[in-house]
Amino acid sequence: MMSYWLVKSEPEECGLSHFLAAGQRGIPWDGVRNYQARNFLRDMQVDDSVLLYHSSCRDVGLVGTLRVTSDPYPDPLQFDVSSRYFDAKATPENPRWTAVNLSLLAPLARLVPLSELKSSLAFADSPLTAKGARLSVMPLTRIQWQVACQLAEN
Repeated sequence: MMSYWLVKSEPEECGLSHFLAAGQRGIPWDGVRNYQARNFLRDMQVDDSVLLYHSSCRDVGLVGTLRVTSDPYPDPLQFDVSSRYFDAKATPENPRWTAVNLSLLAPLARLVPLSELKSSLAFADSPLTAKGARLSVMPLTRIQWQVACQLAEN
C-alpha cells in the first residue's frame, strides 16, 4: 500500500531547482540527523508519494511532488570524514543513518504557503503545522496529500 510523506529542505540545500536539474535520476535524500525523521525514512517504500516543502526561506511552503525511487539504504555521508554529516559512531556493520532516493514527479502549479496549510482542518494535527516543529521527514495521510494538491490547484 502506498504511503504519503513530506520532506522539508532549504531551497539552496536541496530544493525544487535541484530536482529539476537532476531529472529522472533523482537525488539522494541524505544528511538526515534526527532519529524520528530517520525512522520515517526507513519506512519509505519505492513509489511512495512525497511532497517537497521549502523551509527557512522567503517563500516557505509546498513546491512539488516527488516519488521514492529506492529502498532505504545506509546514508553514505555518515562514513565520510569530510562530510558535515559524518558520524564517528556509525560503522558499515552498524549504520546509524538512512537515505532514500527521490525524483521529481512535478512542480506544483503554485507554492502552497504554510499559512494555508495551518488554516486547513486536514493539517490540524500535523507535525508540520505544530509550533516549533523541526522534522525534515514526516508522514502524511491520504487526505492531507489530497488537500495539499487541491490547494496547489486553486
